[in-house]
Amino acid sequence: GDPRENAVAERVNGIIKDEYLENYSVNNLKEAKELLDAVIALYNEERPHMTINNLVPNVLHETTPNLKIKRLWKNYYRNQPTFVNLNQD
Repeated sequence: GDPRENAVAERVNGIIKDEYLENYSVNNLKEAKELLDAVIALYNEERPHMTINNLVPNVLHETTPNLKIKRLWKNYYRNQPTFVNLNQD
């Protein structure tokens, strides 16, 4: 129930919905499955990802495991120091 438990999957689902599925309408389950298969193929084979040097996931999976990855996005969730008992007498 808590979307924070699987943030990566939630992010991928959001990207697929917002970037690929927003402009389509489907009439039955068969059409939905075919469209989703095509969208997942596009996501994995053609869409560059900033988290992996603007490579597509399939290219990354086919390269050597020693490939150094430079993440190209900003992390807005920095660890903040925790201060306890600031007002001690």
